[in-house]
Amino acid sequence: MGRESGASAGPEKRLRPDSPESRDDAALQALFAAANAARQHAYAPYSRFRVGAAVLSASGAIHAGCNVENAAFPVGTCAEAGAVAAMVAAGETRIRAVLVLGEGPQLVTPCGACRQRLREFASGDLPVYCADENGIRRSLQLDLLLPASFGPDNLPAEQGPAES
Repeated sequence: MGRESGASAGPEKRLRPDSPESRDDAALQALFAAANAARQHAYAPYSRFRVGAAVLSASGAIHAGCNVENAAFPVGTCAEAGAVAAMVAAGETRIRAVLVLGEGPQLVTPCGACRQRLREFASGDLPVYCADENGIRRSLQLDLLLPASFGPDNLPAEQGPAES
């Protein structure tokens, strides 16, 4: 379950979910709590790198997932994929925000495949919150992580997803 990471440019400002700056953002606090809870259930016996993710859907519902490794390494599932699958299973198809939570000195961002998964259900201005157990480390837009992306809007209307 590879994670792409980015080096921090200068001192990073941490945004704790219970800090005054985020106290008014109940959705962000809920995303953090859901991703953190899911991370506790991650199945990562090989890498021991546990990741939790949560997506905020268009309806305001939060769907969480964790990474699930497999002895046949390519068969594992990323936390973001699990969260997106839970959202779709609940009948939703639009993401308003995503939070990815993992530990380590580098930012934990969605891998390339998960960036594309997120793009399927969101536009390039999707906020992607990168966090560790101590709080949110950085907020990025999906366009920064997946520039010049290909998504459903690139397909002719007759090939794109049916309106739900």
